[in-house]
Amino acid sequence: MQVAGPDARRSWGRHIRHSHVLAGMVLAIASVPVSAATSGLAPVRQPIRAAAPALTVEPYPFKLRDGTVIQAERGSFEVPERRGNAKSRRIRIGFVRFRSTAAHPGAPIVYLAGGPGGSGIDAARGARQPIFLALRALGDVIALDQRGVGISNSIPPCKAATSLDPAGGLSEQAFTRYYRDTLTTCVGKWRAAGVAVEGYTTPENADDVEDLRRAIGAPKLRLWAISYGTHLAFEMMRRHPGSVDRVVMASVEGMDQTVKLPARVDAALGRLANSAGAAEGAALLATMRRVHARLDARPQVMTLGDATGTIRFAMNAFPLRMLIGNIAKNPAGMTQLAQLYAAFDAGQGEAVAPLLYAAFLKDPLTMSGMPELMDLSSGVSPSRLAIIGREAPAAIVGTATNFPMPQVAGTVPGMDLGKDFRTDIRSAIPTLVVSGDLDLRTPIEEQTTATAGLSRLTRVTVHGGGHDLFEAHPAISGMIAAFFTGRPIKETSVVVPVPKN
Repeated sequence: MQVAGPDARRSWGRHIRHSHVLAGMVLAIASVPVSAATSGLAPVRQPIRAAAPALTVEPYPFKLRDGTVIQAERGSFEVPERRGNAKSRRIRIGFVRFRSTAAHPGAPIVYLAGGPGGSGIDAARGARQPIFLALRALGDVIALDQRGVGISNSIPPCKAATSLDPAGGLSEQAFTRYYRDTLTTCVGKWRAAGVAVEGYTTPENADDVEDLRRAIGAPKLRLWAISYGTHLAFEMMRRHPGSVDRVVMASVEGMDQTVKLPARVDAALGRLANSAGAAEGAALLATMRRVHARLDARPQVMTLGDATGTIRFAMNAFPLRMLIGNIAKNPAGMTQLAQLYAAFDAGQGEAVAPLLYAAFLKDPLTMSGMPELMDLSSGVSPSRLAIIGREAPAAIVGTATNFPMPQVAGTVPGMDLGKDFRTDIRSAIPTLVVSGDLDLRTPIEEQTTATAGLSRLTRVTVHGGGHDLFEAHPAISGMIAAFFTGRPIKETSVVVPVPKN
């Protein structure tokens, strides 16, 4: 199964939330008739070097969404794959730069994509393109492809030898075993190919951003980040505070929040369900719990076939739990989520068997390296893991929200950055945080915790907003521009109308 989207995450888990297969699943569901760890890589500050990385820049005709072309620049520079290792190979970090339209540009604005694994360059071609272009009035705007992504990728993709065996069913245990085995094999292949797997960490990623600044000769950068990109921005603020002018963040992920707390995800799910009305929300949540209990007590056997034969597989509730954050990552998906659960509640879940098969079983799992290794290195603290263990049994989402984390934590010995990395960030750098109260991926309660140490914080709550916030309301782009120029943000909230069924 291939990954798509500007802020794509790993295969299955967070990667599956961006697959074309699941987009098809949502559409198909709508047509179903329903009756009423250890510390091994300490985050060491990058030493200051005498010479900045050499920059290569070439003209780049950038095609806009409407088909027109504007002139941009494509640039690159080399960095060590694993800083601190003199024998590490060098890799190229690439970006697209949109030159400022201002007579006197301010500090460059660098977009940090989510994921991990999202391409900044792809994001500039997507729904956020108008913001990229508008921000040129303030300074150069840089769409960065982080190490291991897009034009900055030096890791060969690794495909599992076989698909997940249908006979083993769809369950957390089967997914975890298959994912861990595949990851172990892929790490061995990457190392044999000369990849320094220990170099794919957020501190190394932040040092790449610093080397970008040095390569282009900018005294400071303004950072524009979403989701995992905020995790990266935090580390940049910690490691290179003198290089950061201002930061805009949306859908914040803190340093020990790679794995979200089930109770907080459930709280966001409750708000999302209730956005259509308290009675409707309560009914949906009750249906979800009922369906999960039924599937966990007696996994449902799915059957599909064609001229070549019949395939059967059983599934418990875990695959559905995995789909919650994909289908309803933004409020517009809530109708489809309700239809999915109504189908299973009415005994018609087998109607989506072909799509479940295509999503989870048809193709061998493919790993790209960067997403898997970044999340393994960020890891999860023992204290948070203990909380997850206590909360998961009673939560609708269980432990599925961030699969394959924490299920595969520790698979690669020595990758975990440890407790020093996961310490909350404290900073006086001016920061604007935009948070959606209906965000299942990074619940607003988690974002409040992550930003508690920011002393010059401006917070805007998007009522009715989900995970993809920059394009959620027309006012947000204006707030970003105002904040980057130092103007005060008077609004503390904006309201996005809840989509109607």
